[in-house]
Amino acid sequence: MTVLQATSISQSYSNKQVLKKIDLKLNEGRIYSIIGPNGSGKSTLLHALSRQVKPTKGDVYWKEKNLYQLSPKKVAQELALLAQVNDPMDLTVEQLVSYGRTPHKSLLQRLDEKDQEIIDEAIDLTKLNALRKRNVSNLSGGERQRAWIALCLAQQPKVFFLDEPTTYLDISHQLDVLEIVSRLKKTMDVTVVMVLHDLNHAASYSDEVIVVKEGRIYGQGTPKEIMNQKMFKEVFHVQSDIYEDERDGILRIVMKPLINFNDNQSFFKERRASV
Repeated sequence: MTVLQATSISQSYSNKQVLKKIDLKLNEGRIYSIIGPNGSGKSTLLHALSRQVKPTKGDVYWKEKNLYQLSPKKVAQELALLAQVNDPMDLTVEQLVSYGRTPHKSLLQRLDEKDQEIIDEAIDLTKLNALRKRNVSNLSGGERQRAWIALCLAQQPKVFFLDEPTTYLDISHQLDVLEIVSRLKKTMDVTVVMVLHDLNHAASYSDEVIVVKEGRIYGQGTPKEIMNQKMFKEVFHVQSDIYEDERDGILRIVMKPLINFNDNQSFFKERRASV
C-alpha cells in the first residue's frame, strides 16, 4: 500500500530550482535510500516528503490526504525525522526519549504506564538500557545518535526519515545505526526513508534506492535493478565494478575515477618540465 506520494513537486531557493517536477511513491514497510551527488537535491527531497519544507509547486500526500493540510500534531504522530545534526541536550537519555510521546498527549496530560512501556521499548531497541540515566551531552557520537533514534521511535511513527544518519560516525557506529534501522522494519513494520552517501550501505540496507540527479529522479528500484555501471557513470561520474556477494546476495561496489591518473603520468611530467 502506498503511504506517501509526491506529485510533480518542485522546490526553488533564491531563483535556483533544486527539485524539478518529482513524482514518487513510497510503499508501506520498505526501506528506501535516497542517493545522488552533492547538491543534487537529496536532502531537499527528504525535507519536502517529511513536511519540513513546503514544495514551491506540487503536492505531497499521506495516505491520499494532503500532507501540508494536516495538523502538525497529526503529522508528528505519523512521521518522524532524524535531522542531520542534533545539538547535545542537558537531559538524560530516558528524559530525551520521553519527548517522543509528546505528539500523543494533550497539553497537560502526563505520561502513563503505556507511555513508559513505549519509552522502554525504544530504549531497548536501540540498546541504550545501560545508558538510560546518563546525560545525553556526555555520550559518544554513536551513542547520542542512538538516543535521538530512540526519541523518534517513541513517537511510534509510520514513516521514519533519516537525513544522513551515519555522517560523522566511525564505521562501527555507522553499522550500529543501520542495523537498528533494519531491525525497525522487522519489529515495527516502519517505512524508512534515509539519505545516504555510502553507496555500499545503500546497496546493503535498502529494499529500494531512489537516485537523484540535478533535482530529478534518475531512477527508482531495487539495488540490483538500479545500481549498475551506467548509472554510476552518468550520475556519479565514476567507473564501477559491481558483483553479487555469494554469501548473502548483496551487491558490492568498487568505484574508481573516470580519469586514470597512471595513464596520464607523461602529461604531468611534461607539465612539470615546462614550469
